[in-house]
Amino acid sequence: MAEDLKITAETRTEFGKGAARRIRRADKVPAVIYGHGNDPQHITLPGHDTMMALKHGGTNALLYITIEGKTVIALTKQVQADPIKGFLEHIDFVEVKKGEKVTVEVRIYVVGESKPDAMTVTELNTVSVEAEATNIPEYIEVSVEDAEAGFHVLAKDLQLPAGSLLLTDDEALVVNVVHAPTAEEIEAELEEAEAEAGIEHDLSDEEEAAEAAAAEGDESAEGEGGESSESSDDES
Repeated sequence: MAEDLKITAETRTEFGKGAARRIRRADKVPAVIYGHGNDPQHITLPGHDTMMALKHGGTNALLYITIEGKTVIALTKQVQADPIKGFLEHIDFVEVKKGEKVTVEVRIYVVGESKPDAMTVTELNTVSVEAEATNIPEYIEVSVEDAEAGFHVLAKDLQLPAGSLLLTDDEALVVNVVHAPTAEEIEAELEEAEAEAGIEHDLSDEEEAAEAAAAEGDESAEGEGGESSESSDDES
């Protein structure tokens, strides 16, 4: 779990896109704190300090935000960042209290190397957990050190911090160690795929030939019908 992260904020009175741009130009971040039946608190946070706090605290960063002398505990819920430059555009927080239970998504962190003839597949990147707001795990570690093909970890096998409750299905597959295909096996699969594609191509050619033959038959029948008619006219 990340240590307590303390930041001093300012009350925000300007709104709209223009105001948000001015705030970001001043290396600050517009944000809102929701929760506990109070009106949303619109605030401005210092850009660099907030960026470092989120990097340190992880997905569920818990910040102690001081606003006009009063400190609130705020759980990060949504972060909007510029996809190219990476700077923070806006943050949504939820106010929480010490001892309060919250539901969060906690990421899975795989460590170690499986056997050389095996490879590790992470089936779930996160699991849903109910935890105390001030004791949210930053991640859940899963070791696959020297694991052989067939080794797997279910959600119920995860080691959660004391006081946390798993909400994801117990039998959900989280990490799976499978056989790593050899170069020969990969080549054989490619050859098989190419062979199947060739068969489909041949079938397609046969269908085209059948359609062409049918068309020629129709034309031949029409031609014969025309000659018969002309002979009848001559005879008459």
